[in-house]
Amino acid sequence: MKTNYLNKIRTTILCFAFFGGIGVTQAQTLTYGQNINLEQAKKVIAAAEAEAKKNQWNMAIAVVDTGGNLVLFQKMDNTQVGSIEIAKGKASTANNFKRPSRALEEAIEKGGIGLRLLSVPGVFPLEGGELILLDGKIIGAIGVSGAQSTQDGQVAKAGVAALSSK
Repeated sequence: MKTNYLNKIRTTILCFAFFGGIGVTQAQTLTYGQNINLEQAKKVIAAAEAEAKKNQWNMAIAVVDTGGNLVLFQKMDNTQVGSIEIAKGKASTANNFKRPSRALEEAIEKGGIGLRLLSVPGVFPLEGGELILLDGKIIGAIGVSGAQSTQDGQVAKAGVAALSSK
């Protein structure tokens, strides 16, 4: 348990150094709140699944709490098996780095020092991981995989909107 926590701290520090502070100001102002509960996670996944079905995309959808721990996971029929770990990874990446996983993808796209992100363990720098905020605080994150990254991001954002539409 302690080793896992230390690894998260090490990875966070390395990522900030490697991608030159992309979104650091925003991430520094965000704080973690209460963990997302099961009912909230069910709403998020239901909305994400509805968006995926509307577009006829088979998706794996994961919701994690503020510790990056899996709260709820769903794999739609005929979703590629590889998307299971990717969805979980995108959700954890968004949560652990307090920003959408797309921000890390953009850092890599720029090349240079951003390419060092590719060597950081446990980072999934692909669009499709989004923070779930409630009252301005992070309560968890959603990760989606199964189609193109932009489509994964669209489905993840639809899931997040389910809690903010109240």
